Amino acid sequence: MPEQDPANTPQTPPALSFESGLTELEQVVKALESGELPLERALELFEKGMQLSQVCRKQLEEAETRVEQLTRRNNRMEPEPFRT
Repeated sequence: MPEQDPANTPQTPPALSFESGLTELEQVVKALESGELPLERALELFEKGMQLSQVCRKQLEEAETRVEQLTRRNNRMEPEPFRT
């Protein structure tokens, strides 16, 4: 079995802030919408966009959970550590 070139293997994006991930995702979408990419590059960007989308979605879900924890406590704002 031939070795894969690390530059061509999909990688999970490093931990990003939500804002950075969203900005990067917007850039990917713009590039894909241009319609001027070769097929292979478009597929790479699509995969990257899906990964970024998943990271951003997870961060939003975690934020939503924290907000719910803050607002559920007898109508008092009491922070609670987030547990995964």
